[in-house]
Amino acid sequence: MKRIIALILALVMVVAMVGCGKKKRVPITLTLSTEDAEAILNAAGIYLPDAETAAGANSVVQWFAWYDPLQNYNEDEIVNSGYWTFQNKYGGTIDYIETTYENRNDELANLLMAGTPPDCGPAGTSNTAVFPMSCLKGMYQPVDNWIDYADPLWAEMADAAEYFALGGHHFAIITDLAFKSVMPYNRRVMQEWGFDDPAELYYNDEWTWDVYYDMCMDFTDGDEGRYAVDGWYVVNSLCEESTGHYIVQKDENGFYSNLDDPIIERAENIVYDLVKNGCTYREGTNYWANRNNAEYGAGIKDGVCLFWPCDDSGFTHPVDEINQVWGDIEAGELMFAPLPRDPDGDGTYYLNSTPTGYMIITGAKNPEGVYLLAACNRFKIIDPTVINIDRKQLKEIYKWNEEMLSMWDTCRELAAANIRMYYTGDMPTSLQDTYNQIDWGIHRSGAANTWAQIKEQRGEQLQYYLDEVNKMVADYTYTGQYEG
Repeated sequence: MKRIIALILALVMVVAMVGCGKKKRVPITLTLSTEDAEAILNAAGIYLPDAETAAGANSVVQWFAWYDPLQNYNEDEIVNSGYWTFQNKYGGTIDYIETTYENRNDELANLLMAGTPPDCGPAGTSNTAVFPMSCLKGMYQPVDNWIDYADPLWAEMADAAEYFALGGHHFAIITDLAFKSVMPYNRRVMQEWGFDDPAELYYNDEWTWDVYYDMCMDFTDGDEGRYAVDGWYVVNSLCEESTGHYIVQKDENGFYSNLDDPIIERAENIVYDLVKNGCTYREGTNYWANRNNAEYGAGIKDGVCLFWPCDDSGFTHPVDEINQVWGDIEAGELMFAPLPRDPDGDGTYYLNSTPTGYMIITGAKNPEGVYLLAACNRFKIIDPTVINIDRKQLKEIYKWNEEMLSMWDTCRELAAANIRMYYTGDMPTSLQDTYNQIDWGIHRSGAANTWAQIKEQRGEQLQYYLDEVNKMVADYTYTGQYEG
């Protein structure tokens, strides 16, 4: 294992260690009501190990990431009931080792080289990913010594865990599947324009690409500053997530290209037409430009943007922030629907399945604590008592109404029923650059090339780099070591 680490770390220049020169945020202690707390702890005894004998109890878990979803930093945040159980049932705590998104891999490499590895980081397969390359390079270790996906607590996550499998090993403890992009919107604006409500269209099985396209065309008027769609996920939400067919996918034979998939091509052609017809917000040819410095939901309340596709973190904020950007949440203005479906497809509404969970870092001092923390988080997903408490917090703190909560349940069910994930967040630079050129070939600020032209320009290149990755995976599977 030391040899594996050395191969990657030898290429990394030692820079200032994590935390040097950084001012750490100070977490605050929030608690659930006495009634809620009692319900959580009583239920926990059914699913979780005994507090007196559990490995990892009364320990500190070092969490290495650019964000902290476990602790609270202001009073307007929801209490993470899984971490609350880890603290109150098992006496555990976390030590947040803060990094930045841009420097996370280099900083982790430095910690590994110094012999001070944190215990864990977040599992992910999209832009937050550390799979597969970081695992091949020995920065993360298989988790099979600590988790059994045949266990009833984990069985529903077994299929998702296969997305993190290499050489017969699993590299992630998956606690849950959330959804990535959905379609949030303002109901008042929809009514003012005479549009059918997207949530109602979904429940009537009428929420399709065609309906979405017609709404965008009717709404848009660049002279009036109205652009139907904005956000980072204008293209991906429709062309990969809603199709259920990703440009790069993985099966038992390795990673493969999906460029010739006709479903992806139909979606790309729709986005091409939306861009050509001025329906996507732009500032000249600047792809990265969003309204109001990329503020999530910008323009929705004011009726100059119709859709801002994003996950629920984009509209799960304190009430005053939501009211200023998305619309009056207590008046029922904010609502969301799944992504529209392909009218010529299989009838399924696909959403990207966004995993939550933990990757155990190579050399972690407390892998048992990581597993116990993960088990507490998993428990909160499957126990109805805790689910109701989490829903109660959304309702009481963020003022979600029952329609939003019901749609939240629906979207989570869709993401879990047909598991689909990105595989383009932790690939070699050559492959990542090629994918980005394909992915950004048709984007919200310009569509110089058709999908057919993009495939012709990049198809062979993509396949070449995928073959290289598959060779690396095959070598690792055979030898157990990364030879890059």
